[in-house]
Amino acid sequence: QVQLVESGGGLVQAGGSLRLSCAASGRTLSRYGMGWLRQAPGNEREFVAGISRSGDNTLYVDSVKGRFTISTDSAKNTVYLQMNSLKPEDTAVYYCAAAPSSYWVVFTTPSQYDFWGQGTQVTVSS
Repeated sequence: QVQLVESGGGLVQAGGSLRLSCAASGRTLSRYGMGWLRQAPGNEREFVAGISRSGDNTLYVDSVKGRFTISTDSAKNTVYLQMNSLKPEDTAVYYCAAAPSSYWVVFTTPSQYDFWGQGTQVTVSS
């Protein structure tokens, strides 16, 4: 079983950048499809970005395309979410998640993920 710990959240002005990190322990990330999901107050948890076990396939929700980038570092067993040109509507708790998967699959719904981190708050001020 993999354990996930997020870091890197914080308060940033609109137009700024943050990089979220998700450190994994217990299992190598190469066994899992990985994703970043977020939940704003009063909203359901939503998919933001996902990456396949191979690292070759990525998917993004339309609202973050061209602004966010998901990546992995196998040596550090860590997955990242680089967030640029942040907007107030990006404010949410961001969660890292993992799911055992086939090599090329990217999961895009919260119910497909089996393991979750505790979340990190991202607040974007206008």
